[in-house]
Amino acid sequence: MKKDIHPSYGPVVFRDRAANHAFLTRSTMTSEKTIEWEDGNTYPVVDVEISNVSHPFYTGTARVLDTAGRVEKFEKRYGKKRG
Repeated sequence: MKKDIHPSYGPVVFRDRAANHAFLTRSTMTSEKTIEWEDGNTYPVVDVEISNVSHPFYTGTARVLDTAGRVEKFEKRYGKKRG
């Protein structure tokens, strides 16, 4: 592998501001902002808009679309194609 072409890979805290949740992981992302973590060390922090804690799919609040009703509405409006 070539040297000095890969970004640095290290610990980063990702913070979901909507859910007030943060987690420590490793990433190539960096930030000027830092946060003191539970272990007493300071890490760069990246704010994200959504995570598994606030995403509707993971929280169980996802809406299910009525696709059958939409198909019937389309067929009623434009007529069912006869083959």
